[in-house]
Amino acid sequence: MNSSSKHSKPNRRAVLAAGACLALGAGPRAWAQAAPTATDGRLVVVFLRGALDSLSAFVPYADPHYARLRPSIAIAPPDGTAATALRLDDRFALHPALAALQPWWQAGQLAFVPAAGSPDGTRSHFDAQYQWETARPGQRADAPGWLNRLAAQVGGQPVDARPRVVGVGEASPRLLAGAQPVQLVAHGQAARRAGSLEPARQREALMALYGGDDALSAAFRQGAVARLASARDLASDMPPDVAREMQSASNGAAPVSLLEQDARNLATLMRKDRRLRLGFLSAGGWDTHVNQGAATGALAGSLQRLAGALLALRHDFGEPGDVIVVASEFGRTAAENGTRGTDHGHGNAIWLIGDGVAGGRWHGRWTGLAPADLNEQRDLPAHHDFRAVLAQVLRPTFQLTDSALQDVLPGAAWDRRLDGLMRRA
Repeated sequence: MNSSSKHSKPNRRAVLAAGACLALGAGPRAWAQAAPTATDGRLVVVFLRGALDSLSAFVPYADPHYARLRPSIAIAPPDGTAATALRLDDRFALHPALAALQPWWQAGQLAFVPAAGSPDGTRSHFDAQYQWETARPGQRADAPGWLNRLAAQVGGQPVDARPRVVGVGEASPRLLAGAQPVQLVAHGQAARRAGSLEPARQREALMALYGGDDALSAAFRQGAVARLASARDLASDMPPDVAREMQSASNGAAPVSLLEQDARNLATLMRKDRRLRLGFLSAGGWDTHVNQGAATGALAGSLQRLAGALLALRHDFGEPGDVIVVASEFGRTAAENGTRGTDHGHGNAIWLIGDGVAGGRWHGRWTGLAPADLNEQRDLPAHHDFRAVLAQVLRPTFQLTDSALQDVLPGAAWDRRLDGLMRRA
């Protein structure tokens, strides 16, 4: 059924400091023909590696099957207290750890598509992430990332060698791979190692370089200390087999504990250099097979950090043409498993944030959690191809033609069930 709910470049030292602190199917059908109006849109993609459990982020509290499927990890239905979900409408509620985002829903700046994903049914993190980032479901051949292809469309004429896209937090994300120049601000090695701060001589040199009393030096020292401490803590806080699986699912992304700082760095770079119209952030650690938690616990902590990162982004992305997209490679099972977590699933929610988003409502098709309505009787179906959701965003934000959309999102078809997702579409 359809929703009926209501709706100047950074100076060299600053860049060095930021880097060191972190361093550590079917053919296409006809597209909708509404004339876009945005001329200065910017897009940030926040990708959650490991597969976010959307049924905890956007809680289908009114569904009679929800609590039965999740006896220990279901979020309690809204009752106005801090330990329960926050009502969005008569069907969905927000996880209490995301409370900071509720004003955006009320202001019409936050929306989501509750059952979106890839037409390919893989449950492999590696394959699903690769296919999402290249916008080629079911294909494994080498291909550029769709955000890099989008950069070619927004570069303008004449084309120059200056980047239009920036990625913070990963050394070489597939989403940004391709012919277009990219500005990368990496956080360095995996979070369980200290990265460039690990060799004592190098660490001492960096500390000496940033030994002054100015704000930049103080920020660097604070970040360096936190980096070393988090590396020690994370390395010893998890059973080795679970840690290895989560690290593999994260595919090189930073832990969510670093996401807010990554968001601030990205927002600063894109605010100072307006040629940078496309941004990318990622966070790992969403592969919640064990002790996922409910209103509190591991997932709640990660969601709270995600909310902080989105608040940091929104501070600098509040212009009419700005859009933030939050997505994950696939969803998780509707039922909890024997270790009070959830396993690899299929459909998931895609979040949209911005003034141009038709927010305060969810969009598309939702069929509920009855066994017969689930994919393989275990997880959410993908009623909407993720490429169709992205197309709804990209067309008005960047005034893309039909052929340009096909170049960025090959094989995608326009999904009229999502018409109205953007106010300008």
